[in-house]
Amino acid sequence: MYKNILVINLMQIGDLMLTTPVVGALRKAYPGARITLLADMRWQDLVIANPHLDECLFMDKRGKDKSFGAFMHFIGRVRRQKYDLVINLHRNERSSALAAFSGAKRIVGYSKPGFSLLFDEVMQNPSVAHHVGWGPFHMLPPHRYVPGWKHQVHAHLEVLQQAVGVEKIDDGGLEMWLPEAAEKEAEALWAEHFASEAKVIAFNIGASWRTKRWQDSYFAQCADELIDRGYEIAFFGGPMDLKIVENCIAQMENRDSRGLHIFTGKVSLAVLAGLLRRCCLFLTTDSGPMHVGVAMNVPVVTMFGASPVPGFYPYDARSVLIKAPVDCHPCGIHECPHQGEENLACMKQIKPAVVMKYVDELLDRYQGRPAYKLPRHYGEYQCRVVEA
Repeated sequence: MYKNILVINLMQIGDLMLTTPVVGALRKAYPGARITLLADMRWQDLVIANPHLDECLFMDKRGKDKSFGAFMHFIGRVRRQKYDLVINLHRNERSSALAAFSGAKRIVGYSKPGFSLLFDEVMQNPSVAHHVGWGPFHMLPPHRYVPGWKHQVHAHLEVLQQAVGVEKIDDGGLEMWLPEAAEKEAEALWAEHFASEAKVIAFNIGASWRTKRWQDSYFAQCADELIDRGYEIAFFGGPMDLKIVENCIAQMENRDSRGLHIFTGKVSLAVLAGLLRRCCLFLTTDSGPMHVGVAMNVPVVTMFGASPVPGFYPYDARSVLIKAPVDCHPCGIHECPHQGEENLACMKQIKPAVVMKYVDELLDRYQGRPAYKLPRHYGEYQCRVVEA
């Protein structure tokens, strides 16, 4: 029986959200253990109130913990905790080093070569892409791109089964709890913007890669149609998304409508979650907020371009993922190399009419009720995948 456990995931919003089923499964398997999560300080809102955790450690990767000396000091901080078990859930250098030099009695999970020598058990991550056929010394481009073939949650839970020895996995899906202050802020913000009977659809049009973004003009068409039918639209996203949201709204006929609300760059992740749980549907790219929406029980319609579907689909059986039947999908490339009409064909071929078909289907099925009033479907996490 492990009594002092550290789980490491220092990556992005979506990666951290896809770690939450591991934390829940560990708590059920080891109810008396002390469980700590090490994450990026920028995303602390996502996990700070998680009741399955006894403690959170946050690393300021871009600030005070960035230098080599500060990193070594952080490793010392980890070593002083004398963990029985360390589980590393991302294969980047920083996470691998922290796990390798943690001093834990048992170290398992994903690792970069070299650091893996100090792991007790290293596992491959079948949810991420692999480049097969690199030339000598990695000087040539990969001959073949092999996308992940298993969802990241399933890959993480296999680490618990095979490397930790958890015989029975209780997968509670993606989970997030809001700090009380964030919930109160979200409640006040909602009351300020929306009437009690309003049916609100969330839009998240940004993404970390250009190849993950659906066309701005397509989002604008969907927003116009929904506003014309009496729904209200809430645009979300971070400060980096402000320009693309402005470009999208500029293309809307209803750009001056009172049913249009802009929260982009204005709310924290916790407040975002509090607002999403009051929405009746989430139209989004493959992005971190998509996974926050899943945790908040919002039915999702999403469009996948460069992203591999098996590894990162919205982990909710009610949700719909739409992809285009183009030969290059999924490419895993951040900028599309094709020119002219072929540029971003994977996104251009997903037309607004197709997306609205599934938006309407989910709105009809759940009668426009806010997410917090919808029942959760425990154990039903495979979303529907549709080819446009």
